[in-house]
Amino acid sequence: MVNNKINIRAAEYQDIPAIYEMVIGLAKYEKEPDAVTASIATYQSSFKQDWWSSEVATLDQKIIGMTIFYRSFSTWKGKMMYLEDFFVDPNYRQLGVGEQLFKSFLDRAKEEECVLVKWQVLDWNEPALKFYKKMEAEIQKEWWNGIIRF
Repeated sequence: MVNNKINIRAAEYQDIPAIYEMVIGLAKYEKEPDAVTASIATYQSSFKQDWWSSEVATLDQKIIGMTIFYRSFSTWKGKMMYLEDFFVDPNYRQLGVGEQLFKSFLDRAKEEECVLVKWQVLDWNEPALKFYKKMEAEIQKEWWNGIIRF
């Protein structure tokens, strides 16, 4: 069910505290409550430097969902968009918020002439896997993540 009262818009600087709280909510859901070490100041400065973009879902002026994404490049395919975080307040799930946010993210990638979008999903996150399959996403299992922390 899609709720027409929900508004999807580009995030603004003043939305960062609400976005940050949703990132913390996502970390808790993903069983990593202490994993968020970036500060709000880091979010603010990197947002101003255009390191990342965001769209928010609002209902009655309240932010109830968000995406965080950035431009990237596939050496094999070309321009792509990477979805770093995607979260809907649990109190507002089942209203079509996630679908609207995800489709808006896809539309943004198409507008920027991306040839693909990428993201990660945890193998145990059945609701997310079900959602992405509904959205006709291909879930790849061949590639492993590499990481170096500084």
